[in-house]
Amino acid sequence: MLKDQIIADLTDAMKAKEELKLSTLRMLKAAIMNYEVSGADMKVTDEVVVDLVKKGIKQRREASEGFEKGGNKEAAQKELDEIKILEKYMPEQMGEDEVKKIVQEVIGQVKPAGPQDFGKVMGAVMGKLKGQADGNVVSKVVKELMG
Repeated sequence: MLKDQIIADLTDAMKAKEELKLSTLRMLKAAIMNYEVSGADMKVTDEVVVDLVKKGIKQRREASEGFEKGGNKEAAQKELDEIKILEKYMPEQMGEDEVKKIVQEVIGQVKPAGPQDFGKVMGAVMGKLKGQADGNVVSKVVKELMG
């Protein structure tokens, strides 16, 4: 299970005194624990962990951009290094060609009437991909194929 892998990697990082990896995994473990205590029957599955990792990556990407704009290149790089650590826990990412095939398949099923159905198509595609592709790539492909 992904949660167990994270805890094992956290222990290894602690023993190896890898400070960046240690702090990054501690934040991820805290997010998992917060999820567990947030509701009565909140079972942590690999899918939940992937969602939490995705959120962490998105937050760090935004923070990195903010630091970059503010001229703090060192902090921006630290955020990018943390993203590399978190990406280890993401499923294998699909290439753009594979995403196109799935988007075409979904468009055939959903039969969008026009650009107003973009959200419908995106939702269906993201549901099928389950974290296997970046949302920005999917969005670009959907816009491209919907015209």
